[in-house]
Amino acid sequence: MKIFAPARLGLWLTTTLTVASTPAFISPIRMHAEAPAAAVKVEVRKQQNGKFQLLRGGKPYYINGAGGSQYLDRLAAYGGNSFRTWSTTDADKTLAEANKYGLTVMMGLDVARERHGFDYNNTAEVAKQLARLRADVLKHKDDPALLLWGIGNELNLDYTNPKVWEAVNDIAKMIHEVDPNHPATTVLAGLNPKEAALVKARCPDLDLLAVNTYGGLPALPKQIRDYGWEGAYIVAEWGPTGHWECPQTAWKASVEETSSQKADAYQSRYAASMQQDTERCLGSYAFLWGQKQERTPTWYGLFTEDGKESEVIDVLQHLWTGKWPANRAPHVSPLLLDGKTATDNVYLKPGGSYSVAATATDPNRDPLTYRWELLPESTDLKQGGDRESRPVAVPNAVANKQPGQALLTAPAKEGAYRLFLYVYDGNNNVATANIPFYVKS
Repeated sequence: MKIFAPARLGLWLTTTLTVASTPAFISPIRMHAEAPAAAVKVEVRKQQNGKFQLLRGGKPYYINGAGGSQYLDRLAAYGGNSFRTWSTTDADKTLAEANKYGLTVMMGLDVARERHGFDYNNTAEVAKQLARLRADVLKHKDDPALLLWGIGNELNLDYTNPKVWEAVNDIAKMIHEVDPNHPATTVLAGLNPKEAALVKARCPDLDLLAVNTYGGLPALPKQIRDYGWEGAYIVAEWGPTGHWECPQTAWKASVEETSSQKADAYQSRYAASMQQDTERCLGSYAFLWGQKQERTPTWYGLFTEDGKESEVIDVLQHLWTGKWPANRAPHVSPLLLDGKTATDNVYLKPGGSYSVAATATDPNRDPLTYRWELLPESTDLKQGGDRESRPVAVPNAVANKQPGQALLTAPAKEGAYRLFLYVYDGNNNVATANIPFYVKS
């Protein structure tokens, strides 16, 4: 029987299954009876004391969620209760997985964005989109794992036509007509007074607001009130400092935080926002429960490409359950390349040899292994989380010298590069760090 990260899952294993007597694989998650094939009513309710509450099946339900549908067994095991999608692609499979692990789903409805060429003045196309989404809602509305509908994602990003909000309200109105059991929201990229006023005025059929925010998360509770939103809200994405919020090098490469710096950011921002706003905030979805290439392969994913877990997951487990995992991820400091940090604007000569140094420690004193990877700086840069391609690694560029120290041979070709470090503890945990540099004669 293969079980990942056994120390993390010790609590679940002792309470939910007996390993020695199990003849075949059983995922180490909470076991549930077969789900009833009927919708569970979800509603947003304002209480007499002015506080808002999300009710599911008549019981209070606070969202401890994550964005993404990978590793759902781990999400359930670590104390999460919900996950978010961005469309209904593979929704049958997604909902079946949610029911299997006792999770709920904020189901995304893929609404066209103006920056992708959709014209909200074209009434025929808008009506066609509404009909398509109606079919999606009718197909999935009675699944017991469904929690709420997310109408589009970041429709306010790089747009000019406010008619998009009329389309959003028509979708919310349609949802209420065909699905009386699930609330509807739309997801904004950040919050500003203009968008808050437009959504409030043009989308009266929304049940709550959803906001994606990163470095600005601690300011969100005040913004909600200052900008005139009077209802409940959720944080639909939150996470590390965004690539648009970080320092940049002279050649415009964003400086990424280490996994340890990200863990500190998740913890402090959660404490300053969601934990503070018990009146309006109904929960959140941490980003990203999986892995993706966006600026780098490590920026937003809480897992590496081979499924190793970062220090941020330790923090989320503690936030959701009040307990730290028995075995925690390594801690790593920012890299030094030729004695310089990322914000020092590191320039190297073609073919030159340069020292690299990192300091890594492990809370459990596990032996650590180090893997280096050199990538050209990504040039396939998109907006709003659109799919990006991963750069091809430069082979044989780094030689390990001793733990935390290596020798980099700068590429012969001039240009921007980024050196990555992965530190493994042998227990499915990883720490990550990288440093951008520029090769120039």
